[in-house]
This record gives sequence, C-alpha cells and structure tokens, in this order.
Amino acid sequence: MARRRYLRTSEISKAVGVHPNTVRLYEQWGFLSPVARSPSGYRQFTEAHLDQMRLARLALHGGWPGRAIRRSALALVRQTASGNLESALAQAQHHLTLVQAERAQAEEAAAFLERWARGHIVEAAAELLSIGQTAQLLAVTIDILRNWERNGLLTVPRDPTTGYRRYGPVKIGRLRVIRLLLRAGYSMMAVLRMLLQLDQGRREGLREALDTPRPDEDILTAADQWLTTLAEQEQRAREIIAQLEEMIAKRESK
Repeated sequence: MARRRYLRTSEISKAVGVHPNTVRLYEQWGFLSPVARSPSGYRQFTEAHLDQMRLARLALHGGWPGRAIRRSALALVRQTASGNLESALAQAQHHLTLVQAERAQAEEAAAFLERWARGHIVEAAAELLSIGQTAQLLAVTIDILRNWERNGLLTVPRDPTTGYRRYGPVKIGRLRVIRLLLRAGYSMMAVLRMLLQLDQGRREGLREALDTPRPDEDILTAADQWLTTLAEQEQRAREIIAQLEEMIAKRESK
C-alpha cells in the first residue's frame, strides 16, 4: 500500500497564491478542518485541505458587501471545514440568493433615480415643510437630514424672516432619492458624486456616476462601486457553488 503523501504549508500557500502565514491563520480561524502533525511537529495537509483553502480564499478574499453577506460567507466556509459539504452547498445557494436580492435592490434604486432625474417622478407635496415635518414625512431623524446637508448632498433654503429651513417639493423629492440610494447600499460618496453631476445639468450616465469613483477619491469601499461589487459577488457565489459541487463529486468518486 502506497504511503500517503501530505502537503506542506508552503505547498498549500503556493497553490493558492497566499503567504504561508495566511494558511496558518485560516487554520486558526476554523476555515480549515483540523490538521494533523507529524512526529516532528510539521503540519500534514491533505488535498481536502487544499480544496478548503481554495474555497475559503474565493469566498473571503476582498471587500465585504454588507454584514449579512459577510456572515453568510463565513458560515459556508466553516461548514466546509467541518466536512459537511452538503450543508455548505445549501448555504452557498442561500448565499447566492442573498447577493441577488441585494443586487436587485441596488438596481431598483438606480432605476428609480433615473426616472426621477428625467422628471417622471414628481413630489406631490405643495407646501413648504420645516425640518421636523420633513423628517417625519421621510421617516428619518432631524440629525440625518442635517448630516446629509453637511456632507453636501443638498442645500436647503431658509425662511428670510426666521432663518429656519424650508423644504419644498423639489428638495423633498431629492431627499427621497438620497434615502433610497443610501438604504440600497450605495455609499454617501457615491451619492454625492452622482448629485454633483446632476447639479451640473448632466442627467445622463447617473448610474455610471454612482459606480465610478473619481481619480481624487483615495479611500474606496465596496459601496463606492456598489453595482460592480454586487455583480462580482454574484459571479463569485456561482463559482463557490461550482467548487463545492466539484468537491462533493471528488469525495464520492473515492
């Protein structure tokens, strides 16, 4: 009977394209099933560990598009490490559904923006509202409205007599769009970038503006390119499912 060949940490790291310390950390964090040690203390990885490492890297490498998706990715990686590949596959399919739902919401918000910018959605309110009345209408807090104004998302005219903010139909319509985009996952920087273009009279390409950081935006997050991020996450989720199916088939063929 041929002696079983184990893989070294360096071989795992080279095959996956990471530093050996990353392999050790993934083992420590429970992303790999327990690794046996040789009498001299060296780790003895198997082909199953290599598959687990590849899947963990695929699922976890890069930015996190939201807490729910992050928790889902961690769950499927840990289920794979536990050896329950069928449960991991079910979790991966749920993970794909989560990403698709997030993407659909982002796309719906972008479509609403485009309709609003073309004048197809008009705010019905006729009278001027105070900041308190506007916050109540939009189901947000006064502090949120002030924060959006401080960050340049809109300017609000003041009553010349009292100095109080007065929100008319145009501003309230703009606030609805801001609220929808932020709740759909777009970053404040992405929304600001789009609104600056809109305020310059450029009503075409607003979806692209939401998804395309300017060269001077040095610090980027996944939400600054939300549509691209979610499209990439959906493709990644499909690749995870395919890899798990391959791992199951490999196990059953033994």
